[in-house]
Amino acid sequence: MSTIVGAIEPESQGLLALVGVTHDDDEAKATRLAEKLWQLRILDDEKSAADIGAPILVVSQFTLYANTAKGRRPTWNAAAPGAVAEPLVTAFADALRRLGAHVETGVFGAHMEVALVNDGPVTVQLEL
Repeated sequence: MSTIVGAIEPESQGLLALVGVTHDDDEAKATRLAEKLWQLRILDDEKSAADIGAPILVVSQFTLYANTAKGRRPTWNAAAPGAVAEPLVTAFADALRRLGAHVETGVFGAHMEVALVNDGPVTVQLEL
């Protein structure tokens, strides 16, 4: 039986933030990225999450840093180790909360089933 640890209502406009951390990331970058996401005008009528109070589900996702350039097996050398990444994913979520966001999270390092209804579809990669 599955346990839901973080969810946003499917009826509301909200954002799913898949967060990958690399070796040169730090808390200042996590904070700036949170500010950028909160203000990004990608929702209906060019509104931001800040404009409408959209909830945000934050899920750690080291596989965003997969390198598939060679061979048939990806490497994740660009992904920061868990001991570095986990506090930065938490810092990102905390920065969103300080900005006024309702934030839900997954469980760092856990095998999770993540469901998404992509309305649009709009998928954006944010980097600093």
